[in-house]
Amino acid sequence: MDGLSWFALAIIFFVILTLTYGIVAIHDIPYKIAKARNHPHAQAIHTGGWVSLFTLHAIWPLLWIWATAYDPSQGYSGSDNRAESPAEKKREVKRLKARIAELESEIKT
Repeated sequence: MDGLSWFALAIIFFVILTLTYGIVAIHDIPYKIAKARNHPHAQAIHTGGWVSLFTLHAIWPLLWIWATAYDPSQGYSGSDNRAESPAEKKREVKRLKARIAELESEIKT
């Protein structure tokens, strides 16, 4: 083989390696989105990305949608349901109990 053949072979290997890396990197995009959003199912999305490599990318768009559908401050519902701290919850329960007791005393009188 002459030098040009070796150069062509090197280019073929480079292209194959680049395409392989590109395919793997593309399949990690939903996982990176899920990880950035603190998605509760980030590991499942990551596993789904690897499975989609073997299913000819059939489930990859679904993984993308699944990863982007979750918002850390709103969850899946889109409503503002931020988690309250335990101290805030205790104060709210105490306030509601006091209000119930007040209403019960009004009903008795």
